[in-house]
Amino acid sequence: MGSLAGGVGARRPRFLCLHGFRTSGEIMRKQVVGKWPAEVTARLDLVFADAPFPAEGKSDVHGIFEPPYYEWFQFDKGFTEYRNFDKCLAYIEELMIKEGPFDGLMGFSQVTRLGSPLP
Repeated sequence: MGSLAGGVGARRPRFLCLHGFRTSGEIMRKQVVGKWPAEVTARLDLVFADAPFPAEGKSDVHGIFEPPYYEWFQFDKGFTEYRNFDKCLAYIEELMIKEGPFDGLMGFSQVTRLGSPLP
Protein backbone atom coordinates (compact mmCIF):
# COMPACT_ATOMS: atom_id res chain seq x y z
CA MET A 1 0.00 0.00 0.00
CA GLY A 2 1.35 3.44 -0.88
CA SER A 3 2.16 6.20 1.54
CA LEU A 4 -0.03 9.27 1.98
CA ALA A 5 2.95 11.21 3.37
CA GLY A 6 4.00 13.50 0.51
CA GLY A 7 7.16 15.57 0.61
CA VAL A 8 7.57 19.14 1.73
CA GLY A 9 5.53 21.38 -0.51
CA ALA A 10 3.82 18.39 -2.15
CA ARG A 11 0.45 19.18 -3.67
CA ARG A 12 -2.43 17.55 -1.84
CA PRO A 13 -4.97 15.65 -3.96
CA ARG A 14 -7.91 17.99 -4.57
CA PHE A 15 -11.47 16.63 -4.46
CA LEU A 16 -14.73 18.31 -5.35
CA CYS A 17 -17.19 17.19 -2.66
CA LEU A 18 -20.87 17.21 -3.58
CA HIS A 19 -23.39 16.73 -0.77
CA GLY A 20 -26.52 14.61 -0.75
CA PHE A 21 -30.19 15.42 -1.28
CA ARG A 22 -31.49 18.40 0.68
CA THR A 23 -28.33 18.98 2.67
CA SER A 24 -25.42 21.38 1.98
CA GLY A 25 -21.69 21.62 1.43
CA GLU A 26 -21.28 22.76 5.03
CA ILE A 27 -23.18 19.73 6.32
CA MET A 28 -21.03 17.39 4.24
CA ARG A 29 -17.90 19.16 5.49
CA LYS A 30 -18.99 18.55 9.08
CA GLN A 31 -19.74 14.91 8.31
CA VAL A 32 -16.45 14.23 6.55
CA VAL A 33 -13.96 16.37 8.45
CA GLY A 34 -15.63 15.56 11.76
CA LYS A 35 -15.65 11.79 11.22
CA TRP A 36 -12.65 10.91 9.07
CA PRO A 37 -9.24 10.59 10.73
CA ALA A 38 -7.37 13.91 10.84
CA GLU A 39 -4.34 12.09 9.38
CA VAL A 40 -6.38 11.55 6.21
CA THR A 41 -8.18 14.90 5.89
CA ALA A 42 -4.95 16.84 6.51
CA ARG A 43 -3.50 15.25 3.37
CA LEU A 44 -6.43 16.15 1.13
CA ASP A 45 -7.68 19.43 -0.31
CA LEU A 46 -11.45 19.04 0.00
CA VAL A 47 -13.72 21.61 -1.69
CA PHE A 48 -17.33 21.43 -0.47
CA ALA A 49 -19.91 23.01 -2.78
CA ASP A 50 -23.62 23.75 -2.36
CA ALA A 51 -26.09 22.51 -4.96
CA PRO A 52 -27.63 25.20 -7.17
CA PHE A 53 -31.26 24.86 -6.05
CA PRO A 54 -32.83 25.54 -2.64
CA ALA A 55 -34.57 22.45 -1.24
CA GLU A 56 -38.20 22.21 -2.34
CA GLY A 57 -39.24 20.07 0.62
CA LYS A 58 -38.27 19.07 4.14
CA SER A 59 -34.76 17.77 4.67
CA ASP A 60 -34.17 14.44 6.43
CA VAL A 61 -31.43 16.17 8.44
CA HIS A 62 -33.71 18.95 9.72
CA GLY A 63 -33.27 19.14 13.49
CA ILE A 64 -29.80 17.59 13.25
CA PHE A 65 -28.16 20.19 11.02
CA GLU A 66 -29.22 23.79 10.51
CA PRO A 67 -30.48 25.05 7.14
CA PRO A 68 -30.07 26.15 4.43
CA TYR A 69 -30.60 22.92 2.48
CA TYR A 70 -30.08 22.42 -1.26
CA GLU A 71 -30.83 19.95 -4.04
CA TRP A 72 -28.91 19.25 -7.23
CA PHE A 73 -32.03 18.67 -9.33
CA GLN A 74 -35.67 17.75 -8.83
CA PHE A 75 -37.61 14.60 -9.78
CA ASP A 76 -41.10 13.17 -9.80
CA LYS A 77 -42.39 10.67 -7.20
CA GLY A 78 -41.48 7.70 -9.39
CA PHE A 79 -37.92 8.95 -9.98
CA THR A 80 -38.58 8.64 -13.72
CA GLU A 81 -38.52 12.31 -14.74
CA TYR A 82 -35.96 14.88 -13.69
CA ARG A 83 -36.10 18.68 -13.73
CA ASN A 84 -33.07 20.95 -13.98
CA PHE A 85 -30.69 18.05 -14.55
CA ASP A 86 -28.94 19.85 -17.44
CA LYS A 87 -28.70 23.05 -15.39
CA CYS A 88 -27.15 21.05 -12.57
CA LEU A 89 -24.52 19.52 -14.86
CA ALA A 90 -23.68 22.96 -16.26
CA TYR A 91 -23.36 24.30 -12.69
CA ILE A 92 -20.96 21.52 -11.70
CA GLU A 93 -18.91 21.98 -14.87
CA GLU A 94 -18.63 25.68 -14.03
CA LEU A 95 -17.50 24.77 -10.49
CA MET A 96 -14.86 22.48 -11.96
CA ILE A 97 -13.58 25.27 -14.21
CA LYS A 98 -13.61 27.99 -11.50
CA GLU A 99 -12.37 25.93 -8.54
CA GLY A 100 -10.36 23.19 -10.28
CA PRO A 101 -8.44 21.39 -11.37
CA PHE A 102 -9.62 18.44 -9.32
CA ASP A 103 -8.09 15.02 -8.91
CA GLY A 104 -11.37 13.41 -7.96
CA LEU A 105 -15.03 13.76 -7.19
CA MET A 106 -16.66 12.67 -3.96
CA GLY A 107 -20.43 12.53 -3.93
CA PHE A 108 -23.22 11.23 -1.74
CA SER A 109 -26.86 10.28 -2.26
CA GLN A 110 -28.57 12.29 -5.01
CA VAL A 111 -25.27 13.33 -6.55
CA THR A 112 -24.26 9.75 -7.39
CA ARG A 113 -26.64 10.02 -10.36
CA LEU A 114 -24.47 12.85 -11.69
CA GLY A 115 -21.09 11.14 -11.87
CA SER A 116 -21.33 9.43 -15.23
CA PRO A 117 -22.48 12.41 -17.36
CA LEU A 118 -19.72 14.72 -16.06
CA PRO A 119 -16.67 15.38 -18.28
